[in-house]
Amino acid sequence: MLFTLFWIVGSSAASLYSGMTLGSLWTLVSIVLVVSIIILRLKWKMIVMVWIALTVSGGYWEWHDHSNVSSIPQAVNQDISKLSGMPINAVGVIVTSVEVDGDRADMNVELSGMNSSEVSETIRVQVKLQTKEQQQEVKEWQRGDDIKMSGTLEMPATARNFDGFDYQKYLRTKEIHWIMKVKGLQNTEVTSPSSWGIISLFRVNDALRAKMASKLNELFQEPHAGFMKGLIIGMQDDVDPVTYNQFSQLGLTHILAVSGTHVAVYVACLMILLSLFRFSRETILTIVILLVPCYVLLTGFSPSVVRSGIMSMITLYAARRGLLKDGLHIISAAALMMLIWNPYLLLNVSFQLSFIVTLGLIIYVPLAMPLLSKVPRKFAGALGVTVIAQLASFPLTIYYFNQFSLLSIFANLLLVPLISFLVMPLGMVSLAIGSMWMPAGRCLAWVVEWLDNATFAVVEWMNIHPAFLTIWPSPSILWIFCYYILLYVLLRLGKLWVHHVQPLPISVDDTIPLEGVLRLKEQGHEERSKKLTWKQFIVLPLMLSFMVLLYVGYQPPSLKGAGLVQFLDVGQGDSILITTPEGNNILVDGGGTLNFSKQSDEWKTRSDPFEVGAKVVVPLLKKRGVHHLDAVVLTHGDQDHIGGLQAVLNQIPVKAILFNGTLTRTPTFEKLLSTALAKDIPIYAVHQSMKMQPDPYTSMLFLSPEMTQEEQAELPVVKEQNHSSLVFILEMNGVRVLLTGDMDVASEDNILEDATNSTIGSQGIDIIKIAHHGSKTSTSSEWLTHLKASAAVISVGVNNSYGHPNPDVVDRILDQGLSIFRTDRDGEIQMKLHHKEVWVRNKLK
Repeated sequence: MLFTLFWIVGSSAASLYSGMTLGSLWTLVSIVLVVSIIILRLKWKMIVMVWIALTVSGGYWEWHDHSNVSSIPQAVNQDISKLSGMPINAVGVIVTSVEVDGDRADMNVELSGMNSSEVSETIRVQVKLQTKEQQQEVKEWQRGDDIKMSGTLEMPATARNFDGFDYQKYLRTKEIHWIMKVKGLQNTEVTSPSSWGIISLFRVNDALRAKMASKLNELFQEPHAGFMKGLIIGMQDDVDPVTYNQFSQLGLTHILAVSGTHVAVYVACLMILLSLFRFSRETILTIVILLVPCYVLLTGFSPSVVRSGIMSMITLYAARRGLLKDGLHIISAAALMMLIWNPYLLLNVSFQLSFIVTLGLIIYVPLAMPLLSKVPRKFAGALGVTVIAQLASFPLTIYYFNQFSLLSIFANLLLVPLISFLVMPLGMVSLAIGSMWMPAGRCLAWVVEWLDNATFAVVEWMNIHPAFLTIWPSPSILWIFCYYILLYVLLRLGKLWVHHVQPLPISVDDTIPLEGVLRLKEQGHEERSKKLTWKQFIVLPLMLSFMVLLYVGYQPPSLKGAGLVQFLDVGQGDSILITTPEGNNILVDGGGTLNFSKQSDEWKTRSDPFEVGAKVVVPLLKKRGVHHLDAVVLTHGDQDHIGGLQAVLNQIPVKAILFNGTLTRTPTFEKLLSTALAKDIPIYAVHQSMKMQPDPYTSMLFLSPEMTQEEQAELPVVKEQNHSSLVFILEMNGVRVLLTGDMDVASEDNILEDATNSTIGSQGIDIIKIAHHGSKTSTSSEWLTHLKASAAVISVGVNNSYGHPNPDVVDRILDQGLSIFRTDRDGEIQMKLHHKEVWVRNKLK
């Protein structure tokens, strides 16, 4: 156990540091270990074991990571910078199941050749499907098929926002360095394998999983079919996105990830079934040990189910041999085997959560159970396991998902037993029966669907009240370490506390007078009171420290009196997060995914299509600990500015919405306003000369649009929204930033001619957000000359189809001597404003 612990420590250190830093750290630790032997007289054998674990694990990680490089540039004799976008012809073998979603098919291919050169490397292949017939044809492809293809080679995308998802790093942990994009099946040629190999086993397994998924589709209606596929065979791709999000908010997604509970149910069902055939205990255990890997393979081979499978096999083997089953040693053995097989599993979220929860149950549950001595025994076990599982997973949950529901413990206590011990087994039985006789299987499936509906209703009801969902910034590793240490100490002292207040045991063989018993009880009470005094003195400060730790973890990072303007990279669109010196958060626009599909292209729709609000804006807000938005500003009603705000309103509490006082009659805009009204969010129409002051150090002066009193009262419908964009000066800590939406030249002229805005000319502007993504319809020379800004920001998508920013606009900005920051080149741009000074950092430079 100790060896595995320090193996993980060594691997973790190597993953965080490298080169001279890692070497210096190793030297320091080695010196400390030697000193501990000489001065502290610790056992030298244990210290040597710790040193070996740290050294070998760190060296193994470094060797593995150093060898994880692409061989393609050397094989084709090209520089990496020239490979991206390069047309290639490649041959290889499909080594994963083919994922078909809408108009795209994704798979991993192990290459054997590229552009007439031999190469051995796994790449990610994305095939853009052009017809519905191609979609049906690609569904016939299987793992192990030989493939020839022509396309372009691309580097995976890096994170373009601070704290954003880095697809390149993610694929690197899979030892994949390139993506090949193929247009249409006419550029591919797929043939079945000519020989049997180890991959054929996975090919058969894929076919079996597909057959089971098809059978579940016959047995269940949607959304139950997708839910049961995730529950029984670990296929989460078909789970309804709304249902999955609701489960996620309550901390219930582990139910849909095949893990320890599923393996336990599977093992229990096997043992009950085999016992009916009157096999001996040793024979039953042997058969189950051999069948556990089959279930691990069948359910998708995820880290959580691999961990459960290994631990189950070790436990069953120990039971067969009559050996002592020590949970800590079993989980240590499982972790060590998996990390030796693939050290990158240490960075896998599923691996981390699976092991930390299991380890928490092994260590913390025995400490917590005495605290539940007053709870009925049958209920105490379930309550203890549920509470400890939530407490153990809490730091990783907020680190990766940045949210925690206060109803999570109650939801898990209520729904996990229902789903794990009723819905899942009945679903498995209905699948087994339905495979032999469909009518009988459907009858049982109807019962399961009824239970599913009850579960969905409870989950939906628990998600009605957003106040129970708390948002947390990602904590530091030090914070997580302190959390687990404090939790252990508190539970340990709590166990001792309960132990001390238990009645003194009196042997039934002792014969003492009644007054002696009373005297003994009084003495025992006095002794316990004395002993508890110092424990009370320690426990209360520790409990206070734990509460302080949670409070500190809940708070967003302090700006120490500075203000922050964050130009998020949302592709072709605008989204700006403003954080004031006193911690108020204002979101200006939310980006938006443009959709040009026609009704005849319905087959192209993906099960969970990319939407910038849900996939980019909301996760970034949560990562940064934005508990609520004090205001959301809609500069105008175009899709690329408001499309992402629907997800924001759905998941982030909003105190007020400011908009330009016009309507668009588009479905997106109407749905957004309807959601705001349903949530009782105040909506304010803003126009020229209005002013808002979020805190003493921040003000917002609106310069446009101009509106008469009649227009303000009527809320006119304006289809072309650019001219009506909200334009305002944000003044924060003495720095003036002009935010312009998609204003046009006519709006610029109106502002320049209006006498009420002469303060622009006298005070000038420090930073300007260039209007309409750098389009030629705005940013005139007169406008730039009048503003006298020193820096310009252009929010624009990479390789956008509009040709933004316009070269003439860029030239005009440069002619005025402004520094230009662009989201297509720089990624997210952050400007820290303090004491009339500006510090700028961007993600990609």
